Amino acid sequence: MSDSAPRAARGFVSVHPRGFGFFTEENTDPPQSSFVIPPELNAFLADDVVEAVITVGEDGRTNASNLRLLERPRSELFGTVIIHRGVAHLKVDREVANTDWLLVHTGTAPAAGAHALARVEGTRAVLMEVLDTPDAQTLAQVIARHGIATVVPPAALAEAERARKIAHTADGRRDLREVPTVTIDAASTRDIDDAISVLPADEDGAVRLLVSIADVSAFVPDGSALDQDARGRATSVYLAGRVIPMLPDGLSSEWISLLPNVDRMCLTAELRIDPEGTVVAVDVYESVIRSWARLTYDEVAAFLDHGDVSPDLEPVYEAAPWWRTVSARLHMARTRRGGVEVARDETFVVLDAVTGLATGIEAHQPTSAHVLIERCMVAANEAVARWLAERGVPGVYRVHDVPGPDAVRELSAVAERFGYASGFGPTLSPLALAAFDHQIALSPSEPAIRGVLLRSLGPARYTVFPSTHFGLGAALYLHFTSPIRRYADLAVHRLVKSYLHGTRTWSLRDPGLETLARHINLRARLAARAETDRHRMLVAGYMTKHIGEHFSARVVKVRPFGVVAQIDTTLVEGTLAFEALPEGPYAVEPSGGAARSPTRRYAVGDAVRVTVMRTDASLGRIELALAPKG
Repeated sequence: MSDSAPRAARGFVSVHPRGFGFFTEENTDPPQSSFVIPPELNAFLADDVVEAVITVGEDGRTNASNLRLLERPRSELFGTVIIHRGVAHLKVDREVANTDWLLVHTGTAPAAGAHALARVEGTRAVLMEVLDTPDAQTLAQVIARHGIATVVPPAALAEAERARKIAHTADGRRDLREVPTVTIDAASTRDIDDAISVLPADEDGAVRLLVSIADVSAFVPDGSALDQDARGRATSVYLAGRVIPMLPDGLSSEWISLLPNVDRMCLTAELRIDPEGTVVAVDVYESVIRSWARLTYDEVAAFLDHGDVSPDLEPVYEAAPWWRTVSARLHMARTRRGGVEVARDETFVVLDAVTGLATGIEAHQPTSAHVLIERCMVAANEAVARWLAERGVPGVYRVHDVPGPDAVRELSAVAERFGYASGFGPTLSPLALAAFDHQIALSPSEPAIRGVLLRSLGPARYTVFPSTHFGLGAALYLHFTSPIRRYADLAVHRLVKSYLHGTRTWSLRDPGLETLARHINLRARLAARAETDRHRMLVAGYMTKHIGEHFSARVVKVRPFGVVAQIDTTLVEGTLAFEALPEGPYAVEPSGGAARSPTRRYAVGDAVRVTVMRTDASLGRIELALAPKG
């Protein structure tokens, strides 16, 4: 029996679809979670900030009770209209609330079964909109579930309009308008915040890479209403079929976007790279650029791989061969220290332009152009991190911890199950990781293995405390290259500019910056979950037409309720529930990498043949079964 005394703690609530929930304490690393029984959870919403009493049960597990609301960041609810005793209620998304909320409306109540979006007012839900189409419903559900703000406050909009009157001037800035500069993005990209220039080798063989980034801080004053709104969002959210920008669209895709043939104020990181790929000098300064061409990944890849020159590429043709040089040199430097390339296979959902529903699923491999830009941006981010540290300037660093012994053992086991011998030993170094990365490159199992690899390595995080980024093999790293899309980059820009403008007094462990970093971490996780949920919902809807079909797949995860398999051709994931597997019952092994029954075992990496049995687009679920043999 535990003798631990109850204690008070502050944290936030999460809700499980089965009605119970968890209380996660603030400022604990790793996060400390406690169980919340359904009755205790009834009055609360996911992400509510609460105070709770923590007790330890006889089994050693912690429980949270006596929850008291401190803050409610959520302002909108999505759900289905139901009628209780003649009164309309909203059956809220069960990942947000475990109870039905009174639905306040004007005029005739919406029909039972209608999907609705409502505004939170105290303990009531005030009807905002009835959603008629499946696509509108799933989008609203994802946005509301993860608390993604879609409305920009009037004060922030007014400041955004004033910002559009600020001229892009060369005064006091290095003028790079005559330097051949290009942007390279997807054809659909609207918020263009990075451009590159590569100057030919000098007499020592060193080339200069100029990475110019939109100077967002010149248009968004620190502490302004526009800045506060951006800080609250912390990141743009990219949902299939809809982008919710961190900054208002008139700024992010127009006035501060690095559009071709117009002047744009930037911050430029200039890297001198010797023939062996070592960055031997770094300069960071305010600049004004003029992009000579807006290029797409496809046309740049066509040039890099085959020498094809598109009309848009012609103005920079003489500079373009040096892009290969820079990419190759940076690759050599990264190879020497280890780590993995960021660019990797991804699954894209093809949407119908009218209905917004999925009409296809495509697995895309990164091109040589994707790899070029990834290498340039990583090099610039790392260079700016060192530049700040060498000058004693604080930063919002991107830190990725070295995996512990348990993670290394599990990764070795996973590699073996996929047919690869890792030979990691008790610890994992960036070079050993890079060697394994080269093993799996271009293999049919690469997407599945890489997904498991990234999960084993764990997530990176923002912090004011400088440390290594293990996955990249970098001693110091931060985000500098996307201030239109990420608030962490905007914060770094302000620190750089403060130094350039003469500030020399710093608090290297600024608690305000650490609080900001924790906030950005939370919002980034929510955005990533929203993007994942949207993708899963669309994919589940698309797979409805494939019910009954058989596919080759690989086990990529083991969950308490079943194993998750990834279809080889499309990278679509579905669940094989334990109760649907023969020769049960199954239990998850302590390592978490396999499930075992008295006679059968399913482990991450195992090849399986599956049949699509059921789908639920609203939950993003695809249920699989083992396909019949033969």
